[in-house]
Amino acid sequence: MAMYFDPKSWSPLRAVDFGRRLYDQSWLEQWVSVTTAWVDPVADLGAGAVTALMPDVLMTVLSEGILSRFGGQEVSATLLGHDLHATLQVLKVRRRGAHFQTKTVLSLLRWDHHPIEALTVIAHGVRMIPGVPTKVRTSQLDMDGTVTTAALAGWLNTQQPDWTLSVHHTGLIEARHRRRKLTALVDGSITDNRLTIDIRRANWLGIRMPRRLITVPSARLTNLPNDARVVSAARDGDLVRFRIELPEIVGSFDLAQIRAAIVAGTTLIVF
Repeated sequence: MAMYFDPKSWSPLRAVDFGRRLYDQSWLEQWVSVTTAWVDPVADLGAGAVTALMPDVLMTVLSEGILSRFGGQEVSATLLGHDLHATLQVLKVRRRGAHFQTKTVLSLLRWDHHPIEALTVIAHGVRMIPGVPTKVRTSQLDMDGTVTTAALAGWLNTQQPDWTLSVHHTGLIEARHRRRKLTALVDGSITDNRLTIDIRRANWLGIRMPRRLITVPSARLTNLPNDARVVSAARDGDLVRFRIELPEIVGSFDLAQIRAAIVAGTTLIVF
């Protein structure tokens, strides 16, 4: 069937509408186009123009905006003073009664330059308090992750001056004392903040030491950052699988900066 173009029926507005239907905007572009409806009034939130739905709107728009922009890609963030670079795999938000619960799955994570293979973070009791800046509170964070034994040994080398740690071909940690002629093959695990070290073999001046002389009592981990609790950590081949719990965490962010970061694909900042 033939179709004809009638110049009299054409108008710029109809052309724009036709173009929009031909090139259907992505969710992110639609979000950017309407975002001033809630970003610009942020400065007036202190005047009491906040509805009960505002936290829901913020949580939904922010989570969907971040996932739409960074899902499957590398995301950079400054989180409570720490640099984070990772590939964002999952970001989910659901309401749990009066608060929210979020689930974030990251891979190939670098936390202050320390590599972590994978990390799943579930935040419980999340509350968002609109304002300038916007505040976020969580009642608890559950973190499940994996790190290579080599990466863990490298990090431990920066935390203590006496031993040099490396990965033995058996998968165990090889520990060499920097001043004494002591060498040991060790394994370890953590349960509820208690560290247990299993010394499989130890040598002094090349002489193998009897096992009864190299037993190490378990030790309680104290003064961990942010009152963290290491629920469990154990070696599994060349990986260490861990679970960490953090109590209440409070952070803030600039809503306009977050919006700009999502649009431009730059660093997200939570302070």
